[in-house]
Amino acid sequence: MTKKRAGIRKARPSDKPRVGGKALARMRRRCLGLPETSEAGSWGHPNYRAGKKTFAAFEWIQGRPSIAVRLEAAEVDYLRSRHGNFFLTPYGRGIWVSVWADKAIDWALVDELVERAYRKVALQRMLAALDATA
Repeated sequence: MTKKRAGIRKARPSDKPRVGGKALARMRRRCLGLPETSEAGSWGHPNYRAGKKTFAAFEWIQGRPSIAVRLEAAEVDYLRSRHGNFFLTPYGRGIWVSVWADKAIDWALVDELVERAYRKVALQRMLAALDATA
């Protein structure tokens, strides 16, 4: 028999604020529209994977919705210095950058970053499939 710790439980997606629902829906469509991608729930929020590698996430940080993408460290630094809405993802080891999803979002830029992140982790056959649709 396992014992439950009083007052402690993992956060469930339903526990998250409803703020950012439209941004999450758009992010989901964009990520799942790429070849051989999937959505997996990890750490209490949706992650988007190319094969087994995560390239993007929609998460809540300090109670606020945000979009995170995996990029090169130089790209992360550039975005943070040039675009005030971007910040270093707390767990991202300098290769993940996030943008708040409860403010106005430059979707053209986010779409471009999602594709860059996907290209960083995708296998050659996935990239060939993506380029064939372009």
